[in-house]
Amino acid sequence: MTTKSQLLYVEDDESLRFVTTDNLEERGYALTCCSNGREAIEILKDRKFDLCILDVMLPEVDGFKVAEELRKTDQQTPILFLTAKSLEEDRIHGLQIGGDDYLIKPFSMEELALKIDIFLRRRHVVTEFSSSGYRSIGRYRFQYENLSLKNGNDERRLTQREADLLKYFLDRPDQLLRRGDILESVWGQDDYFLGRSLDVFISRLRKYLKHEEAVKIENIHGIGFRIHLP
Repeated sequence: MTTKSQLLYVEDDESLRFVTTDNLEERGYALTCCSNGREAIEILKDRKFDLCILDVMLPEVDGFKVAEELRKTDQQTPILFLTAKSLEEDRIHGLQIGGDDYLIKPFSMEELALKIDIFLRRRHVVTEFSSSGYRSIGRYRFQYENLSLKNGNDERRLTQREADLLKYFLDRPDQLLRRGDILESVWGQDDYFLGRSLDVFISRLRKYLKHEEAVKIENIHGIGFRIHLP
C-alpha cells in the first residue's frame, strides 16, 4: 500500500479549511489541520511533514513566525504560504525567512494541488552523482538526494527548492540560463512575482557558496544567469 504524503495545513478560516482539506484528501493526501500558529508550532515539535501549508494571517502567532520556528531545526520541509496580502514585500519576506513558494487568495484548488505535486515529486527524484553520492563544487560537496551542502565539517541542509535550483545550475555550467527557462523548470511556471522569488533564491545560493571564490553566479541583466565553477 502506498504511503500517503503528510501535509500540515494551518488556516483560521473554518470554511476554507474544510473545503481545502476535503479537496486535498480526495486527491490522496493525508492532512493534519490546525487553526492558529501557536498550535502549529507545538505540532511541529513532535512531527515531521512532507509539506507545510501556512496561512500568513493567523491568530496568536502568524504564519511567518511559524516558518521561522520551523527553520530553526528543519531546513528541508517545503513551506507554501497562503496570503490574502497583495504587497510584494510580504511575499518576498516569506521567501527570505525560508519559505519556498506562495499562493495569493483566492486560489484555485487545481493550482494548489499542482504546487503540492511539484514539491512532493521532486522530493523523490533520483539523480546521477558520483559513487559517493556527492557532487564537488570546489571545497563544497553537494548531495541533492539528501538536500545537503557541506564545506568540511560544516553542513547546511537545503530546502527542496534551493536544492532544485542549485542542481539546475550545476547541470548547466557556463551556460546562459534564461530567467523564464529557470522558472518553468524549477517553479513550474513563469510570471513576474516568481521572478522576484528567483532573485531571493539566487541570493541564498550566493550566500551559501561564499567561501568558494571560484564559484560565481553571474547576473546577465534582463536575460538570466550563468554559473562559473572551479
